[in-house]
Parts: sequence; C-alpha cells; structure tokens
Amino acid sequence: MSTPTDLRSRKRLATRQSISDAATLLFLERGFDHVTVDEIAAAADVGRMTVFNHFPRKEDMFFDREAEGREVLLEALRQRAPGVAPVEALRLLAHRLIREHAPYVNFSPEGLGFVETIEASETLKARARAIRGELAEMLAAALCETAGREAGDAGAQLAANLLLATWTVAFLQAHQSFRRKRDEKAAKALFLAIVDKGHAGIEAALAGTPYTA
Repeated sequence: MSTPTDLRSRKRLATRQSISDAATLLFLERGFDHVTVDEIAAAADVGRMTVFNHFPRKEDMFFDREAEGREVLLEALRQRAPGVAPVEALRLLAHRLIREHAPYVNFSPEGLGFVETIEASETLKARARAIRGELAEMLAAALCETAGREAGDAGAQLAANLLLATWTVAFLQAHQSFRRKRDEKAAKALFLAIVDKGHAGIEAALAGTPYTA
C-alpha cells in the first residue's frame, strides 16, 4: 500500500500499526477470545476509543491486512502485462508473492500461529468466511471490469469463486504441511503446486471467455 506523505496521516497510520501489533501479540499468546479491547488499548498505550476509531470490530485487528490484500489482487488484474489473461495474472501473482516472501503466504511458526488462532475462535472463523464472500464479490466485479463485461456476469462469478477456492485449499494445505514437517520450502512448493493445478482447471472451465484469453 502507498505510504501517506503528510504528517497527520503518517501519525494515524503509526498509531493504527501500534494497535495492530499489540493486538496480534496478545491474540497469538492467549487466543483471540481471551483478550479484551481494554487490554489491547493498555498494551498499545492508547485509549479504548482510539482503538475503535481505527478498528470498528475486534476481529478487524486480527485481519488487519485485509484491505492491503484486496489492493494487491486488484493491482495484479489492472496492471497485468499486455497479453496476460486475468486468470493467468492471478496465478503469476501467487508465484510473485512466494518469491517476495509476502506476509499473506507466510508458512512459518508465525504463520501457523495465525491459522491456529483462527481455528480456536468461532468469531474469527465466521469473520474469515465473511471475508471470503466479500472477496469473491470484489474479485468478480474486478474481472467484469477488466473483461468489459456487465456486472454480475456468470463467468466472472464462476471464475472468482473457483479462484478463491483454489487459493484457500492451497493456503490451508501448505500450513498443514508446515505443521507436520516444519519445512517452509516444502510448504511453499505445495502451495504453488495446488495453485497451478487449480488454475489449470479454471482455465479449462472458462475456456473461450475473456477471463482466460
């Protein structure tokens, strides 16, 4: 994401990051459901209302990279090289994220802690499902835009949901691999292998549409 240039915006961003960092540390140490907003505020050395000014919901502090992740997906579609189809642009994005050690594909003790914290909280699991639904709608709309199709196009809806299903399976399987083997390289390789296989299926399902051509 772009970095604000004015002092006020930079201070606001720094406060938000401080709250997020304090919350994440507490969530990973004690579990999401056992941490209060007051405890987060105290750890970040801010007031309770300051926390809510930056994060309307407690779970927003846990999924604090959601907006950044959406921007990354949109940029991959809108700034793809000439001749690269939308679905292929997203497959290439997966490989770039692994190459660049992006935080969204962090198959490590820290990344595993993130997943296990979600698994231990019904609130976080519900929010994760909601985020996936929101991402599907956003991605479908972006695909329609890039292909010049009307909003709600069935092909875009199919592509978006298949893409998210592929990435979700790849993400979870890679974390399970790391949990068993503690091998980050093998987990990343598995993630990409599943993404590539899933994208091949999507290419076949959407052959002849502007999403794959």
